[in-house]
Amino acid sequence: MLGLIVIIFFVLILLASAIKILQEYERGVVFRFGRLVGVKGPGLVIIVPIVDRLLRVSLRVVTLDVPAQDVITKDNVSVKVNAVVYFRVMDASKAIVEVQDYLYATSQIAQTTLRSILGEIELDDLLGKREMINQRLQKIVDKATDPWGIKVSAVEVKHIDIPVEMQRAIARQAEAERERRAKIILAEAELQASKKLSEAASVLQKEPVSVQLRYLQTLSDIATENNSTTLFPIPMDLFGPIIDAFKKKNAKIDK
Repeated sequence: MLGLIVIIFFVLILLASAIKILQEYERGVVFRFGRLVGVKGPGLVIIVPIVDRLLRVSLRVVTLDVPAQDVITKDNVSVKVNAVVYFRVMDASKAIVEVQDYLYATSQIAQTTLRSILGEIELDDLLGKREMINQRLQKIVDKATDPWGIKVSAVEVKHIDIPVEMQRAIARQAEAERERRAKIILAEAELQASKKLSEAASVLQKEPVSVQLRYLQTLSDIATENNSTTLFPIPMDLFGPIIDAFKKKNAKIDK
């Protein structure tokens, strides 16, 4: 009786080790006597106990945080840069057979690539061309991990730690750039205003009556304000006869 119980218990253990249930996002890489048999799953998978060994591989997207790396840019500025890598296993058998630990290997590839690529870029490009740098990193890391059955979908530079002295220099540069733009805009505005004034002067010169109308409008504008003193603009043409008479008188006296 005891022997029968032992046999039943042993059979149950074998059945438990033979039956595997894989989730929808999992695949099972099966080895038989150390040789690759194939990839199974998802769902119910039956293997030969003792003979077969099943390794589970997740096919979900993995978010891998790349630690901060000390980088010296092309223009000799020391910065610290960290990034994040998004990838997933496309071929479960390659991820197990071709590399010992694909997570660790992908992390190391990402770190070395980050230092290598950013070392070829100047600080201004590193700060202003983030999208271009991300795409370049993604292509290089994806090409390196492709033999492992891994697809790198994105590499994103997260944070760039710049020395305090360089931050101050960048702030001064930005302030100088803003002042330059402000002066340019002011100069352009003055140029446009001068052109309009020139056009207005040409119109007033062709139509003398419009000058008188402008005088009257100026008086109307002054009168609307609460001023204690009112200025009356007088056309210089009114003084023409007086000036001519004064000149003639001076000419007779000289004779």
